[in-house]
Amino acid sequence: MENKTRRDFLATSARGAVGAALTAASYDKVLGANDRVRLGIIGPGARGQEIMGSFLKAPNTEFVAAADVYTRRFDEIKKFGANIQSYGDHRKMLESKDVDAVLIASPLHCHSRHFLDSLAAGKDIYAEKTMTWSIEEAEACLAAAKKNPKRVIGVGQQHNSAGYFMDARKWVKEGLVGKVTHVESWMSRNTPKGKGQWVRPIPADCNAQNVNWKAFLNGRSDRPFDANKFINWRLWWEFSGGNVTENMVHQIGWIIGVLDLGVPTSAYMSGGVFSEKDGREVPDTISVILDYPNDLTVAWQSTFSNARFGLGIRVLGTDGTIEWLAGTTDMVSGKSASGWSYAPEKLNRPNGEMIKGDAKGDDHYANFVECVRSRKEPNSSVELGYRSAIAAHMSNLSYRRKEKVTLETARQSARK
Repeated sequence: MENKTRRDFLATSARGAVGAALTAASYDKVLGANDRVRLGIIGPGARGQEIMGSFLKAPNTEFVAAADVYTRRFDEIKKFGANIQSYGDHRKMLESKDVDAVLIASPLHCHSRHFLDSLAAGKDIYAEKTMTWSIEEAEACLAAAKKNPKRVIGVGQQHNSAGYFMDARKWVKEGLVGKVTHVESWMSRNTPKGKGQWVRPIPADCNAQNVNWKAFLNGRSDRPFDANKFINWRLWWEFSGGNVTENMVHQIGWIIGVLDLGVPTSAYMSGGVFSEKDGREVPDTISVILDYPNDLTVAWQSTFSNARFGLGIRVLGTDGTIEWLAGTTDMVSGKSASGWSYAPEKLNRPNGEMIKGDAKGDDHYANFVECVRSRKEPNSSVELGYRSAIAAHMSNLSYRRKEKVTLETARQSARK
């Protein structure tokens, strides 16, 4: 989106969201513990349909509406309810008083428009990660949310509802870890040679007649319909933030929640398109360093050409270590490990003992639904979504500029 167009949109949408404070009362109703929560979704594509299935597992929940720019989606979602009302324009769906809460699962570059429009319509919001496509949009969405405190807003960073989050946060609060100066994290994947990560087949009906291409572009420069960019939008900067906004943001959000961090003071990211030369712009091999106040460095690395070590985080403190692993394969034994644990640093906690995590955690989607009823804050809040988005966008800005980026530099760049 060109800067002037984006600024105009954000300003207009933010004013609308402020106005929602005056109009939202018409949508408010007190939901009892057994009341049905009626959901609408914007963007029921592949990921959107995954979360639709997850939300329907929550007690007394139904989908009543869906909005998308691709007509194919309306047939695909019939499996989630025969009476789901379909809308080609999300704004028309937002006018419906039958919708209690909106799920935003559209491509990343549309998140802030759908977030601000939903807020202006007086709806509760569940926004898929990453909360926004840019720093400027993150600032606008957080500001609008703060001016509408009665709205329940959750973000799709599921790690912050899990048992490995509950236990880790408890261990940190109890002082078992001590002073933390470094966190190391990683995410590894692989694909068959010649097949890049995220590249999806293009359906035969994906054409200009069945897609509202202008709505998908969302203010970006006009150009002829491109089915590949429409389906595989994750590969290009103007629509996506790449692996940082697809995956790093999840783990950074967990780290932020466990250690109660704010936004980074600086970020540095290196890497490139090394695995598959398939025309993508976003890198598939990445190393990130984030600096935080109070002498803390967070590292994250990722590759799309080796899956042996899965996903993991190690929080390294003076008094102990928290380790969370998912699908990590040991080099010597060949055994795959998953789980979370605490190990004391005997030098500073000589009487400390190993702890194996066993917290059950919450169903992330059910948690949001219950918060719609209770009006409490979801496990993954708008503030967490904001902080993790800023970390992701600072990292990408560093990569694209090929230099270390401070928070102030990043914010100045967003305002240009």
